[in-house]
Amino acid sequence: MKKNISQEKPHDHLIKDAKKLVQAYPKVPLTVDCAIFGFEESQLKVLVIKSDLEMYEGHYSLLGDIVKDNEELDEAAYRVLKERTGMNDVFLDQVRAFSHPARHPGGRVITVAYCSLLNINHHQLKIHDNDLNWHSVSTLKDMAFDHKEIVDECYKWLQKRIQEHPLGFNLLPEKFSLRELQNLYEAILGVSLDRRNFRKKFASMDLLIDINEMEQDVPHRPGKLYKFNFEKYETSKRKWIGIDF
Repeated sequence: MKKNISQEKPHDHLIKDAKKLVQAYPKVPLTVDCAIFGFEESQLKVLVIKSDLEMYEGHYSLLGDIVKDNEELDEAAYRVLKERTGMNDVFLDQVRAFSHPARHPGGRVITVAYCSLLNINHHQLKIHDNDLNWHSVSTLKDMAFDHKEIVDECYKWLQKRIQEHPLGFNLLPEKFSLRELQNLYEAILGVSLDRRNFRKKFASMDLLIDINEMEQDVPHRPGKLYKFNFEKYETSKRKWIGIDF
């Protein structure tokens, strides 16, 4: 039996028009890719997996997947991370979209990159399928698809973020030396920093707490230990002023 037009709910015809419009749009797959950076032993690494595409045999790629029809982008990124690594305690930031028409050999695919920075020793990989593991950023060369470009762009984004926000302190022990702090920033920024200038910069921020303790059992002259004053940072009107090295 045909449905009487008068029985249709208000706006039903508008929804139908909208569906027709969307059905006329080009069908372009949407994916997410996760660039998970990790800090370990004064070295910056990124989490990569061997590509399962034959044409990229032996090449590494980032963790990624198609965004499902019923998913938000963020939901898809966290699902990928959980399914591929077993980790569910990692915060992801959306960086940007990559949309070059030829970025995928099978046709046009748009991907949205997500980024995170964590202490490798605090986050255990529970899945190692397809040789999933940490790889040094400085020695990472060719990758599948345009994933090397994505890694490079996320790395630039990360370098900017760590100078604008105190992200790095979450990667250090609760008590840390200025040597450890400088090693962290040098590893992430990829530069050698002047020791005196570096310490002067952080001293001027007045966000480090001298806990009157010294390093123990170190192969160099023991240094003072500090804590980052997260409470003062959160309540300070000035907040993080950024670091220009």
